[in-house]
This record gives sequence, C-alpha cells and structure tokens, in this order.
Amino acid sequence: MIVEKEFLSKIRDLGINSYEAKLWTALLSRGVATAGELSDIANVPRSRSYDVLESLERKGFIVMKLGKPIQYIAVSPQEVIERVKGKIREDAQAQDRMLEELKSSEVIQSLHNLFDKGSQHVDPAEITGIVRGQKNVVSHMQSVMKKAKKSVKLCVSPDVAKELKRGLVKATKNGAIVQVVSSQDPFRHKDIAVRNCSPDFRFVLADDEQVVMLPHDTTEFAVWIHSDVFAKNFSTLFSSLWKK
Repeated sequence: MIVEKEFLSKIRDLGINSYEAKLWTALLSRGVATAGELSDIANVPRSRSYDVLESLERKGFIVMKLGKPIQYIAVSPQEVIERVKGKIREDAQAQDRMLEELKSSEVIQSLHNLFDKGSQHVDPAEITGIVRGQKNVVSHMQSVMKKAKKSVKLCVSPDVAKELKRGLVKATKNGAIVQVVSSQDPFRHKDIAVRNCSPDFRFVLADDEQVVMLPHDTTEFAVWIHSDVFAKNFSTLFSSLWKK
C-alpha cells in the first residue's frame, strides 16, 4: 500500500512517528491483521513492527486481538482523535500543576537571585535585543506593557492591537495611562484611549523607557531597546501622531 508523504506527515500531527503512521493506516485499510501482514503492506521492517505496534497500542490507536496468531484491530480515527485530545488535556493540566508548584519553590527563588545578581552588571541603557517568532514577540510586548507604571503608548494596526489587549488592560490596572494610535478602536475599553490614524511606524513605548519596534506590521519579528534617550524620540513621535 503506497501512502503519500504529505498524507503521512499530517497524520503524524496526532503524535505518532513515520513507522507508526504507516502501520496504523495499513491496519485501517484491513481492519484486522497480523504484524507480518502489516509489515508487508506498510513496507516497515519486520524487526521493528512489533515494537511499533506495541507503541500504537499504548497510545490507543489499535487493540490486540485475543487468540493465535496475534492480530491487531484498528481503532476508528474519530475515537483516536478523542483519545489524543484527552491525552493533551491531561498533559497540559499536569504541566500547569508542575509550573504552579515550581513558582513557589526554592528553585525559582534561586533563579531570581541569579537574575538579580546578573542584572547588576548590565547597564539598562545598553540593552538592545531582537525577538523572533509571533508568540515570543507578543509575549515580550505584553511583558513590557504589564510592568508599566506610568504610561503605555502603542502605535500599531488594529489586528496587532487585539493581540496585545491583555497587556494593555494590565497596564491600566497598574495605574498607567494607556494611549493607542490605530486606524480604528479594537478595544472599546473605558481606560484605553484610542486616536484614529494609520501610522507608518509600529511600536510600543512603556514608561518612556522601553521601546519594542515592529519593522513590519506583523508580530513575527521585533527589536527591543531599553534606553531613556532613545525612548524620548519615540515619545515625541507618538505625541505628534496623537495630535493628528
């Protein structure tokens, strides 16, 4: 049985490897089969078939049929998806519990002490970094805004602004004055002031100290600068956009 590589690649999103995908699809086509039969159909080495089938059994993709010779029964794709979803939820909950326990542990306190010690050797005016990846960029911008105590000035498109709403709301709770320049108001929040404008510049400015710039109107890539002098230039730029 020939299965397209693209098809197998998508099946692997269920959390199985190439051999597992081949043997499972082979078993789906037969309903019930022995390891030898599946090995021939899927073109998987017989020396690996038993281990792979055992792994599929543990993951809930197949069931071993009682009797001799040993045969395997395929579990329906719909049921497999439900089992995978359940496993993901269980893993996520376990990971969440572990992280919550870690937050109050001595390990984290030790890491904080190391961070504080290392920060003493860094001049904030010299901090410049590049952040890559949508999740990392959004998280970094959120982090900068959440720590703001005085002001947050945001200049982005409505789509990007929506991704950053949580950080903006947190800043308002800190007592910071939040101002947004965008082509439309994506928030309708009483504590977030929005002026309509389609700016050529895209950035967030926190407490007139830290700037996170987006070279393009996406959150795939950003430049982070922690400099009072540099931030003042962006504060002046934002003021001119705000007055427009």
